[in-house]
Amino acid sequence: MHAAGALLAVCGLVLGVLGKPSPDFCSQILKSDVKPGFPKTIKTNDPDVLRAARHSAESFNNCSNDAFLFRESRVSRALVQAHPLSPQIVKGLKFMLDVDIGRTTCRKTGHANLDDCGFQTNRTLQWTLSCYSEVWVIPWLQTTKVSVLHCH
Repeated sequence: MHAAGALLAVCGLVLGVLGKPSPDFCSQILKSDVKPGFPKTIKTNDPDVLRAARHSAESFNNCSNDAFLFRESRVSRALVQAHPLSPQIVKGLKFMLDVDIGRTTCRKTGHANLDDCGFQTNRTLQWTLSCYSEVWVIPWLQTTKVSVLHCH
């Protein structure tokens, strides 16, 4: 428990200096069974997994020349791994996802919210890609970065 107390104290110090965390972030890390260095299976409908999948789709859209936006349609597998900065400080969480993304009816020009985009129903325009994605999340810095995205 001494290590957990140290982590909570250091996390509080880091949070006080670096900015606002998501609610109860330190408590979530301390109570979590995610150990630094070891990937853990996480539910595919977990809100953090769904946010990471959305970031994956947005990264694909930023790199794609397609006229339409793509949106995550299904997460078939999700792992999460805590990465230590030191024995007492967690640097961030890495989500490793197998995610399908599908072409939506929204054109890239002038459309900002993927939640408003339905999937293509026209058979000639339907297209789903299977992707592997790694998404780094550093909640106390409110930073998310897709470091790996392979789609086919």
